[in-house]
Amino acid sequence: MNRAGRALLVVGDVVTDVVARHGTPLAPATDTAAEIRTLPGGAGANAACWAVRSGAGEVRLLGRVGTDAADWHERALRAAGVRPLLVRDAEAATATVIALVDASAERTFLTDSGAALRLSPADWCPELLDGVARLHLSGYLFFAGPSRGAARRALRDAGEAGVAVSVDPASAGFLAALGTDRFLAAAEGAEVLLPNADEARVLTGHADPERAAAKLSRRFPLVVVTLGAAGALVAEDGAVTARVAAPPVRPVDSTGAGDAFTGAFLAARLAGADPAKAAEAGCGAGAEAVTAVGGRPPVPPTDGRSAS
Repeated sequence: MNRAGRALLVVGDVVTDVVARHGTPLAPATDTAAEIRTLPGGAGANAACWAVRSGAGEVRLLGRVGTDAADWHERALRAAGVRPLLVRDAEAATATVIALVDASAERTFLTDSGAALRLSPADWCPELLDGVARLHLSGYLFFAGPSRGAARRALRDAGEAGVAVSVDPASAGFLAALGTDRFLAAAEGAEVLLPNADEARVLTGHADPERAAAKLSRRFPLVVVTLGAAGALVAEDGAVTARVAAPPVRPVDSTGAGDAFTGAFLAARLAGADPAKAAEAGCGAGAEAVTAVGGRPPVPPTDGRSAS
């Protein structure tokens, strides 16, 4: 195995996003006017695309998709500069998320995980780490047995190969359903944990993000808690070591803001940035992300469906 690589390998979800922006509150049992777009998404795929946008030289993505939309997703990833390593599933459809985005740009997700969480240990092999400097695992993988097994195997092999691993806990709701102890045990061995404030609260029981970040950093060497428009906190060895501000912007859609942060943060770390500087890069990308619809940086359309 070549352990001297510079590539970033992301293992995670590839999703078809249906983003519905509604300027008025949802009206039960009748119609609500909305702007609706179908876009490529997924926390893992989005982070990979933002890593390329942020300067990472080589980014690879391992994920599982249904044969229904595999070609479209591969084209969208290649257009964004990501090398897709997609496992095609003939029995399950590609994961789909309906994102309901209100007038404040806050989003609520309806999630059908489809093929994404059917990624299994059989889809992983240690050779995928050849030339890889950092491995990132989307937290959605931890919420189903097969994909959790794949994530654990990837974590183990990365540790043996000396490859740094980061984990994004992904969903406060799914974390609560799985159980904090099960998630933390499954993520054991990761060097970096990248929760948002809600996920950090679920994982620690602390509503104060600083206390939550400090507690988590006693278990993971580096913890970065994202705070949306308030920026991010960096914690190491049981203490908050940096507070980073986010650039002020007018938000349109918060879908994928955390993924943008993750991608830019990892690209900066690959380039040698310290945690605080990497968090600054992440905040910049997150701010850019909320000014556009969807979770990915803009790229030219790949076919009749939009890929921006």
